[in-house]
Amino acid sequence: MAGLYDPSFEHDACGLGFVARLGGKPRHDVVEQGLEILRRLAHRGAAGSDPETGDGAGILIQIPHAFFDRTLTREGVDLPLEGDYGVAQCFLSRDPERRAVQRYIVEEAARALNQKVIAWRDVPVDDRVLGPIGRESRPHVSQLFIGRFVPIDAFERSLFTIRKRAGKKVRDAFPKHSDFYVASCSSKTIVYKGLALPERLDGFYPDLREDELKSKIAVVHSRFSTNTFPTWERAHPFRRIAHNGEINTLRGNKSWMAAREAMLASDRFGEYLPDFLPIIRPDGSDSASLDNVVDFLVAGGRSLPHVMMMLVPEAWASRSEMARE
Repeated sequence: MAGLYDPSFEHDACGLGFVARLGGKPRHDVVEQGLEILRRLAHRGAAGSDPETGDGAGILIQIPHAFFDRTLTREGVDLPLEGDYGVAQCFLSRDPERRAVQRYIVEEAARALNQKVIAWRDVPVDDRVLGPIGRESRPHVSQLFIGRFVPIDAFERSLFTIRKRAGKKVRDAFPKHSDFYVASCSSKTIVYKGLALPERLDGFYPDLREDELKSKIAVVHSRFSTNTFPTWERAHPFRRIAHNGEINTLRGNKSWMAAREAMLASDRFGEYLPDFLPIIRPDGSDSASLDNVVDFLVAGGRSLPHVMMMLVPEAWASRSEMARE
């Protein structure tokens, strides 16, 4: 220790923020405000040998129906009403042949769940704003629009199952490649993320600058990688959470989760349950592992607040104590 500096007090962590509009209609300025928070969180992110790439940044917003409707109409595609379709935001291989197989597998997963494959859309990107590492590892980003053919209260569960089934089938087809990832698959929210510096995310994704891209919420994250190497899929937000910090009980929690998989049973998922295993992907970060569990429990029918209470023992104990009183 020198002077007043003590390295034991040194802490580095990701930055996150959110904007929520409680009433009225979705607006583009909510997205703009989220991106402004992200720009101001640049100091909470990190960069290594390539200072132009960074550890990752992203934004989660509501499905921008007006924007997608206008965009696909220009391409001759008619979208269903808002809420009657979902969007799978996919990171695909840049190899055309492998990408074609990946797309086919996602489509087949949707059809296996009796949902309608509407259309693919290649997401416009500008990789000139990326650093060399981010540019070299950049996936091909595409959106699959999936029409609803189940009751509305079961649609999110079907989209979850489609994503898990597609992921397993792609891993089985290409065990030596890891160039497939579904950033989000929902009728409610969509995630734009990647290995871009926080202040350059909307430069990489021009969609985010479109006036018709509107939302009532925006969750943003600037990553400081602590225990895993930065990759496109490890950028936040994930499908359910954005996390700030490091989970120091990770190994024990992952082991307990794996031990319980043999007892896994659910009438909601039936024959598709094996597609979900392992619940926690072995190559994910601590935050990704937490998101895997939260995502699965919410898809199984629990509310998000209930799940978070379950996963924080102190909160659950306080709830039980209050109930006794």
